[in-house]
Amino acid sequence: MPGYRDLSYWMSTVDPPAVPGPALPGDLDVDVVVVGGGYTGLWTAYYLATTAPSTRVAVLEAEICGYGASGRNGGWCSALFPTSLPRLAARYGHQPAVALYRAMQSTVDEVGRVAAVEGIDCHYCKGGTVTLARTPVQLDRARHEVAVARRYGFGPADLDLLDAAGAAARCGAAGVLGGLYTPHCAAIHPARLARGLAAAVARHGVRVYEGTRVRALRPGAVRTDHATVRAPVVVRATEAYTPGLPGYRRVVVPVYSLMIATAPLGPEFWDRAGLAGRETFTDLRHLIVYGQRTADDRLAFGGRGAPYHFGSAVRPGYDREPAVFAALARALAELFPALGPEVPVEYAWGGPLGVARDWCASVGLDRATGLGWAGGYVGDGVGTANLAGRTLADLILGRDTGLTRLPWVGHRSPGWEPEPLRWLGLAAGLRVMAGADAREARTGRPDRWAGAFGRLLGR
Repeated sequence: MPGYRDLSYWMSTVDPPAVPGPALPGDLDVDVVVVGGGYTGLWTAYYLATTAPSTRVAVLEAEICGYGASGRNGGWCSALFPTSLPRLAARYGHQPAVALYRAMQSTVDEVGRVAAVEGIDCHYCKGGTVTLARTPVQLDRARHEVAVARRYGFGPADLDLLDAAGAAARCGAAGVLGGLYTPHCAAIHPARLARGLAAAVARHGVRVYEGTRVRALRPGAVRTDHATVRAPVVVRATEAYTPGLPGYRRVVVPVYSLMIATAPLGPEFWDRAGLAGRETFTDLRHLIVYGQRTADDRLAFGGRGAPYHFGSAVRPGYDREPAVFAALARALAELFPALGPEVPVEYAWGGPLGVARDWCASVGLDRATGLGWAGGYVGDGVGTANLAGRTLADLILGRDTGLTRLPWVGHRSPGWEPEPLRWLGLAAGLRVMAGADAREARTGRPDRWAGAFGRLLGR
């Protein structure tokens, strides 16, 4: 049996331990077949089962539910959406862009509501997010983010500009000049949510088949290693693993994000570090980092920096990059010097997330073919996947709702470039972003190379 406990700190502390359920025994006919047992697939199944119980739904998962990013992420159930308000507004209009962002905010509470109703102990704690500014350039970026938010009607109750004292009161990191605070985020234990959700959908009558690898999907049917599932609606919920399906190689690219978790830290550390409300935290550097105080008083901290692998390859060996883990430990020690020179790292892991070519997540259902999809979350999938699941359920059931009218519904991102252009572009982007913060610290000005690369990617 694969060592699922070794996938992440989260999977190692799931209770009960993650054990694969039954595989698909043979050919099957249902109303909806969902490919992928992560958040997107499970939320879709959940809302179908709870709003239309007579719908026959099957979920097919190659490993175990929560195997991918759903069981390895940073545990931010946030209102973050990978496309900015100005870019959404330029494409779809001011009010549709605002409606999508407001829907993301309400999603944070919806996840907490379902966890409570279904008895899923995922350590949900809505403490918000504090984003630190630790250089003058970063502080300017914080002011700009607030100014943009105000133009779209989001006030201090949605995003507040903090001075140095206000930011430090929430997160006692070193060198803080100011920052941002939003209440629209909850810290969670992501694997507990994924495994608890899988159990909940099974209780509601969904057939969940683990250890069932899908080899191909087409309108009306999904083919596994040994059987075929026929259904008028086929939902692709495979996120970073999408390029492994025939015909989908360039839909998203898998980009790796890695994490570390410390040993439990004592009261004397937390007296300095703060995060008393279990606020999630980050800062305004270009090469993204993210962290949370776990329910058992660890720091779980992650970031980008791992390479993109040629041909959109996804392999277990790519989950662990010692150089990236060491860089994360250094970054954490820089933020919290009280950890000492040797950060007490007990866990290190990683995994791929899905990135669409225009950095815009999407959800939709092609009524002519019955093929549904959602994904391209760029690391913001904990909350976004819930919104996607609710939206897919409404689309499948033919409901015209506020969710089905949101601007990301039916969005089609362009395909990524063929290799080797894809690898060359992403490798260059990683180098640009990795050096941008050092260049800004040296010059005291926003890095133009990082800005240019962001525009190239559609961010």
